[in-house]
Amino acid sequence: MLEGVLIAESLRVGAVLDEVPLRVGKIARVEVGGVGDGQPRQWTLVHFVADERDAERLAGQLAGAVSPEGGWYVNYNTGAEAFVVFAGHVVRYPRGDAAGREEAKAYARGVGIPEGQLDWRD
Repeated sequence: MLEGVLIAESLRVGAVLDEVPLRVGKIARVEVGGVGDGQPRQWTLVHFVADERDAERLAGQLAGAVSPEGGWYVNYNTGAEAFVVFAGHVVRYPRGDAAGREEAKAYARGVGIPEGQLDWRD
């Protein structure tokens, strides 16, 4: 199984996620501080799981669904790999790999994601 969190507000208008079956484990609405330009202060967190064999296909679909505006990403992990998905870009690295994590963080900073939001688990 792969597990991750999607912020519903990160999806571009018109985006549809329907190529990979996702099972929702929890949905939570939260107030956040330290938001980036264009990000709302309230987020809807969708905790999901999917079949690990769909990890690459899910990354591709999410890369097309995440809004390029507002500094967003979606992250999820398989047993062996971490995926950090931005609009049009995917960073994939072995879980716990410091160089891969730094590559993802550098990309995130470059698209305007605040430092405080670079806290995904891998």
